[in-house]
Amino acid sequence: MDVEEFRRRGKEMVDYVADYLENIEQRPVYPDVEPGYLRSLIPTEAPLEPDNYDDIIKDVERVIMPGVTHWHSPYFFAYFPAASSYPAMLADMLCGAIGCIGFSWAASPACTELETVMLDWLGKILNLPEHFIAGTHGHGGGVIQSTASEATLMSLLAARCKAIRWFQASNPDLSEAEILSKLVAYTSEEAHCSVERAALIGGVIMKKVPTDNNYAVGGGMFKKMLEEDRAAGFIPFYLCATLGTTASCAFDHITELGPICNKENMWMHIDAAYAGSAFICPEFRPLLNGVEFADSFNFNPHKWLLINFDCSTMWVKKREDIIGAFKMEPLYLKHENQESGLVTDYRHWGIPLGRRFRSLKMWFVFRIYGIQGLQAHIRKQVCLAKEFESLVRADKRFEICAEVIMGLVCFRLKGSNRLNECLLNRITKSREIHLVPCQLSGRFVLRFAICARTTDSRHIQQAWRHITQLTFEILQEPNH
Repeated sequence: MDVEEFRRRGKEMVDYVADYLENIEQRPVYPDVEPGYLRSLIPTEAPLEPDNYDDIIKDVERVIMPGVTHWHSPYFFAYFPAASSYPAMLADMLCGAIGCIGFSWAASPACTELETVMLDWLGKILNLPEHFIAGTHGHGGGVIQSTASEATLMSLLAARCKAIRWFQASNPDLSEAEILSKLVAYTSEEAHCSVERAALIGGVIMKKVPTDNNYAVGGGMFKKMLEEDRAAGFIPFYLCATLGTTASCAFDHITELGPICNKENMWMHIDAAYAGSAFICPEFRPLLNGVEFADSFNFNPHKWLLINFDCSTMWVKKREDIIGAFKMEPLYLKHENQESGLVTDYRHWGIPLGRRFRSLKMWFVFRIYGIQGLQAHIRKQVCLAKEFESLVRADKRFEICAEVIMGLVCFRLKGSNRLNECLLNRITKSREIHLVPCQLSGRFVLRFAICARTTDSRHIQQAWRHITQLTFEILQEPNH
């Protein structure tokens, strides 16, 4: 493919993408295929001779689209949003064209510096404490990670390294292995499974703190667990608090948890993967109060801030805590400006060495939408969730299972778990809307998350009509 064909095919691809998104709601939101469907549709080996581009595009519809779950359909209400916008897609095109591998400032100065500035921009929009902002006299700063899972792992590994060094300083006779065996991390019983996975990778004990009736962790139970574990000879070193849990969008009480962590010399990480985007709205910012006690904070603009995957933003109070845990300096990566004090080499901030130019997406989206446009998007989706909540509450056959604070509604049919499992199974098989479940207080619960940028009131109304129609059919059956 030469440059002239690329110009032509590129314009065709933009048209294809635009048509796909413009007409996406005409496609079944969930695919009707069986596992292994794709293998029989394509050759068993790669082609020896070049294929025709037109044939490849035809195969996108023949092979790929039948097996796609359409996350950007306005009838997709599963999981949490996967953000998408035209400016972000255009920025991703540019990122691919520039193609730099931004592991250091010298590898591509613009890639490094724009990331630093964009994390400062976003930190200021969120009104984060000054110590998280790189362009100040503070010692912190921000970085783009791939996912919240990765940010949690990085924070836990940095906390582990810091705790071992601190404990060895006052107990030089203890080996690193002896200290490691005593380290204990904590998180909510409602925390995302990636937090527990981080502890497995980090080789530390992870204990789950019971939640209150609103599925949030408070200071009382946490403090009690710390006292018991210290008395048993353990070393509490890390807490991952959640703002906006996956199951019900609950908010841990970080104004209670933070002072305890600070007093106990523990690292507090805040995982706000979904809900963090909403903190750009003044009415939701109080939910972030207590972030001043945190050592690190993370959320995913690629969930709700119109920036395509992947873009998970993480801030640390003291950048030396994370750099010091992972810094490696082979000669082939060194450069003359790395000790200037003005340069950030992001290879020390994460697991991968190679890094894409992801800050371009942030720059494009922030400039095209402006803060007000992003706030309007968040508020619209919260209003749509409230609209769905009102429909549920008006039908006495259903119940709301958790407070609706943002864009997630947890609901169920009054009755057995089996009845609700049956309803979700019918919904999934219909392929008209897509939901996933969760478990709250031992009950099988349906989650209805406002996801697609194009979701509107008519889609909410249609989804509810579909749910109630399926409910009517189920309740007419003798076994229900």
